[in-house]
Amino acid sequence: MEVSSRRGRGRGRRTSPEANINVTPLVDVMLVLLIIFMVTAPMLTSGVNVDLPQTSAKPVNSDDKPITVSIKSDGSLYLGDDPVSADELVTHLRQLASDDSGRRIFVRADAHIDYGKVMSTMGQITAGGFTHVALLAQQPQGGQ
Repeated sequence: MEVSSRRGRGRGRRTSPEANINVTPLVDVMLVLLIIFMVTAPMLTSGVNVDLPQTSAKPVNSDDKPITVSIKSDGSLYLGDDPVSADELVTHLRQLASDDSGRRIFVRADAHIDYGKVMSTMGQITAGGFTHVALLAQQPQGGQ
């Protein structure tokens, strides 16, 4: 009699609803948001469109936001997104850096521009008292 009562107890009983949260929809939404941010983040970077040369060097890590000087293929200079003449470059750099000569300055130059123009601009920045001047290059696409 005891065996039959055990079997009967499980059949007639109703199960209570579980109190678990279904996280599958939440994970789906988070993955979609991650993809959206991964696609839109590169578009949010502002700057002048410059065809950068490629290099296999590791990227430089820095704590503060560097000042970017861009040189387009026609030789025109840009400080951030704003065009600037070669004569006014150091003056504007000092204003942006708040006279901090240790502020990091990145020079972005088009791959097809004359090397002398790039070195002249870097020399002008260095002569202005800035000690942390670096060139930017594009990472190779093949992951080499």
